[in-house]
Amino acid sequence: MAPPRDDDVAIHSRDLSLAWNPRPGALRVVEGVSFLLPRAGTLAIMGATGSGKSSLLTVLAGQAPADLGVVGGDAVVEGISVRHPGRKHRVLTYVAGYLPQSAGAKLPARLTVSETIAEPVTSRDRRVNQRALSIRVAALLDEMMLPLGAAAKYPYELSAGMRQRVAFARALMLQPKVFLADEPFANMDIEVRRAAHDAIRRRRDDAGMASVIVTNEEDVARDLDAQVLVLRGGHPVAAGRHLDDLLWTPGGADDRRHAAS
Repeated sequence: MAPPRDDDVAIHSRDLSLAWNPRPGALRVVEGVSFLLPRAGTLAIMGATGSGKSSLLTVLAGQAPADLGVVGGDAVVEGISVRHPGRKHRVLTYVAGYLPQSAGAKLPARLTVSETIAEPVTSRDRRVNQRALSIRVAALLDEMMLPLGAAAKYPYELSAGMRQRVAFARALMLQPKVFLADEPFANMDIEVRRAAHDAIRRRRDDAGMASVIVTNEEDVARDLDAQVLVLRGGHPVAAGRHLDDLLWTPGGADDRRHAAS
C-alpha cells in the first residue's frame, strides 16, 4: 500500500523526543516517538501511568507548559511543526481541539456552561454573531446529551459526568481538524459514552477529523477503530494498525498488561 500524500496526513511524528527544562543532558520524558496519522484516522495512545502519554499529547496540541519542550525530532500537525511553530502556534491551537486530563474538573468557575463552551470563539472574536453562537452551543449541548437548561448553570451545579461533557463540547467548538483528548470518556456512563464516540466518528466521516485519544481502555480503541501506540517510560514499545495486531519491540512483550490496565 502506498503511503498517504502529505495533504492526506494530519500528524507526522518523526523520532519526537521531549524533556522538562530542555537543555543538553536533560532527562527525556518521551523519546523516539514516530507515527503517521492520516486525516480521518484515529490513534489510541496507551501505557502505564508516567509513560509520557499526557506530555506527548500537550505538545501535539500546542498546549505544553513552558518548561516542557522538544529536544529531538519533530512532529508536524496539520502542516505546523510543534518544534518550531513560530507565528503558526496560534493556528495550531485553532485547528487542534484539546481536551486535557480531568478537563471537567478544571472548568472556569466564573463562567456559565454556555460561556465555557463558547469561549474558544469569544476569546478570538468579540464581535461574533451571538445568535449563531447560541445555536452552535445548543447543538453541542444536545449532541453531548446535556439539557438545554444546563447552558445557564455554573460548573459547581453539575455532576462530574456533566462537567466532562461540557469540556468535551468546548474542545469541539471550533470544529477542529485534529481532536486530541486525554481520557475523554472519564465519568461518562455507557449511553453518554456512546454519544461521545458518535461525535468523534461523525466528524471523522463528515469532515475528515483526525483524533488522538489517550486511553487504557481496549474497548475505546476497538470501537473507534484506532491504530495503537503503546508507551513505557517514555519509549514506544508497541504499535499496530489495530489493537489485536500490535508489534512489540524487544523487551516490550512482558508489558502487554500495561496496554490493558
